Amino acid sequence: MPAIQFFEEDIAYKLKNKTQVRQWITDTILAEGYKLKELTYIFCSDAYLLQINQQYLDHDTYTDIVTFDNSEIEGAIIGDIFISIDRIRDNAAKFGVTEATELHRVIIHGVLHLLGYTDKSVADKNKMTQKEDFYLNRRSFNS
Repeated sequence: MPAIQFFEEDIAYKLKNKTQVRQWITDTILAEGYKLKELTYIFCSDAYLLQINQQYLDHDTYTDIVTFDNSEIEGAIIGDIFISIDRIRDNAAKFGVTEATELHRVIIHGVLHLLGYTDKSVADKNKMTQKEDFYLNRRSFNS
């Protein structure tokens, strides 16, 4: 079983280029000095992710991603990342990018959270966006 798995919950969605996406995520984790143990992506609807956001984070807002860090060993990545495909589609249109590009940005955003990056302050958010851009530019695939 691969260390990175992709599932759908309450929607029908198939990620393209799974092998390349897995390699890209793994390369990102290794480049940051971490080891990949287990990473699960769950693609879902706005409604499903809103419920997760309310239940576990006490946030009553729509979001594109919720990341759960399950690591117990420092330097090892174990986590679950929920991504709303509804938000991906809306944000891609809003920002004038392809759905694939927006999805990849959010995929790597979740990984960066697991690697210790935060986006609470303006400075932290700017640093995270720079890292997202850096790793997006290292993709060897587009869709």
